[in-house]
Amino acid sequence: MNLEDILKEWETDCQIGHRLDEASQNTPQLHAKYLHYLTQCKLLLKRAEVTQNILLKDKFLWYSGKMSREDIDRRGWEHDPFDGLKMMKSDLSYYYESDKELQGSESKIAYYKVMIETLKEIVDGLKWRHQTIKNIIEIRKFEAGA
Repeated sequence: MNLEDILKEWETDCQIGHRLDEASQNTPQLHAKYLHYLTQCKLLLKRAEVTQNILLKDKFLWYSGKMSREDIDRRGWEHDPFDGLKMMKSDLSYYYESDKELQGSESKIAYYKVMIETLKEIVDGLKWRHQTIKNIIEIRKFEAGA
C-alpha cells in the first residue's frame, strides 16, 4: 500500500456518476475500504516510530562510544563514527541530523503521516457523500423545473 496507489483508487472511487442510487449504496463499502487503509497505515506508522526509537538508542550508543564492537560489526557500522575527530556533546546533533539511517527512518514516518492525513480526508469526504448526492438530486429537480 502506497500513497500513489491510494490516490489512483480514490480518483476512481470518488466518482458518483449518474446512478445516484448505486453511488449511495456503495458509500458504506467505500467507507469501510478506506477506513481499513487508514487503520493499516496507523499501525505502520506506530511500527515505524518504535523502530526509530530503537534506532535512536542504538545510534546514541554508537556515537557515544558505548556500543560493543560485536554490535557495531553486526550492524555493519564503522568503529569510529567521527573518523578520528574529537566531538563535543553539543556537536552530536549535527551527526544525528545527517545520519542516513535516521533520515530514512524519519522520511518513512513523515510518509506515513501524509498517508494518514490523506486517508482521513478521504474518509471525511465519504462521511458527507450523502449530502453531495442530495445536492445533485436537488440540482436535477431544479433543472427539470420542479
